[in-house]
Amino acid sequence: MICSLFAPDFPFPSLKPTFPRSPRRPPLYFPKHILCLHHRNHNIFENPSKPTGIFINTLVESNPGHVLYREAKKREGNGRKREFPLVGSYQMLLLCGLGYWVQGFRCFPWLALNFHMAHYLNLHPSILQLVQNSGNLPMVAKPLYGILSDALYIGGARRVPYVSIGVLLQVLSWGFLALIPVAGEALPALMACVLLSNLGASITEVAKDALVAEFGQTNKICGLQSYTFMALAVGGVLGNFLGGYNLLSSPPRKMFLLFSILLSLQLSISSATREESLGLLQLPEPDVHGKSIMENVRNQMSDLVTAIRDPSIFRPLAWIVASIAMVPLLTGSIFCYQTQCLHLDPSIIGMSRVVSQLVLLSVTVLYDRYWKRVSMKKLIGMVQILYASSFLLDIVLVNQINLKLGISNELFALCFSGLAETIAQFKLLPFSVLFASLSPKGCEGSLISFFASAVCLSSIVGGFFGIGLASLIGIRSGNYSSLPVGILIQFIAALLPLICIHFVPTISPVVEREKKRIVSRRSRRNRRVGRVVYSDSVYVYRRERESEMQG
Repeated sequence: MICSLFAPDFPFPSLKPTFPRSPRRPPLYFPKHILCLHHRNHNIFENPSKPTGIFINTLVESNPGHVLYREAKKREGNGRKREFPLVGSYQMLLLCGLGYWVQGFRCFPWLALNFHMAHYLNLHPSILQLVQNSGNLPMVAKPLYGILSDALYIGGARRVPYVSIGVLLQVLSWGFLALIPVAGEALPALMACVLLSNLGASITEVAKDALVAEFGQTNKICGLQSYTFMALAVGGVLGNFLGGYNLLSSPPRKMFLLFSILLSLQLSISSATREESLGLLQLPEPDVHGKSIMENVRNQMSDLVTAIRDPSIFRPLAWIVASIAMVPLLTGSIFCYQTQCLHLDPSIIGMSRVVSQLVLLSVTVLYDRYWKRVSMKKLIGMVQILYASSFLLDIVLVNQINLKLGISNELFALCFSGLAETIAQFKLLPFSVLFASLSPKGCEGSLISFFASAVCLSSIVGGFFGIGLASLIGIRSGNYSSLPVGILIQFIAALLPLICIHFVPTISPVVEREKKRIVSRRSRRNRRVGRVVYSDSVYVYRRERESEMQG
């Protein structure tokens, strides 16, 4: 390694490097000049025209008040911002960006389905909530889909084919509801279509989440999940807005058909996308001829169990699951109260969801710009307090306190009806970023799907707790006098997880990634051995690794 020296009074001007100099740093002031020599190359003066390794640009001013300093020019590509798009970024944006947008747009047919069950089928509030929670049962099996996606290749790919399969199942389910009248009138047939739709949606979500995690790990990008939440929120804004507007003039079956057409467009895009074009790290395909598929699945399951046993994964996972499961959900009862007692217009409920999704989009942008470097424990604690406080707004609406304040039911429901659900969705974002950054290679789909499945299962448990609570305190159609008591129980239950907030890591994954990157840069910068001569003293510096080995 050669150190190039030049100064106004130095007799070797040919040692000046030919590459452009970096901008000058503020001068330091020393009484004497500093001469930097590297003992690894003693022929510096005999062969100065062959610089190798890392170039060092040393500036010396003739003014004795200035000092000679050196600056390393890193190799091409090191430490520079990318001036070219990442490989496969456009294909990922089209496949996953559209996929997450459609996933958020699923509220469009679901809003119509809820009104169809409440008004056309006249379901009891508890039965309505039972259908909603039971329809999410396919989401619980997400770890199985993730393990299959990691272990079983289809046509040489392990992500994109599963996206297409999931979208196809959704097209069939919503198509049946739109084109076959019996499917929407009989509760068993409707339940079968709902289960098939959620099965396809869960398979698609698992594959997309694994793709995003792999793309972030391959390109050293942390926090891509915030962009997926933005796409979800944008889809939710448009879906709720159009859903509330179309319910006034169109039957639910027409909305089911429109969503089926949109899913067909997504299916055509995913079918035309090749996984090799996404620029992901290609792992060797398992040898299905030498060993059975079940053995591959068993090995993948063993890797998943090993990853979950890691305390850095298990502790935050246990906290987020418990914080959701212990809160009884009364969404079905509140929905029926708004439509049957307050007689709110469908457009008001749809627009309230629009406002909620706009709030989710705004806080996601704030998280991506500012909050992702905040202490994760502090952020989650504040979010949990806000989540518990948002339940008290339902008491204000049920007891008609808003009318005493001069706020109409329509305006209050428009602004605050879906706030609790929005905060609950945002609470998942830091944990999604955390688990995506901690997932081992080749286990991205399994771990992230297990997280999504655990969250879904905890939501179902909370929903069944809500059904039991509603039956216990006597909430039924036409009698909502005990609804404030149930909401108060929700508020108390939402504060209990703060007791175990120490399970949440203090440092956010983005800050942890930045610290590792800084340490890596310092270690590369310290891989230089030489001597610094200052006046008559000699200071010998060693590699950082050598000093650690000696210590």
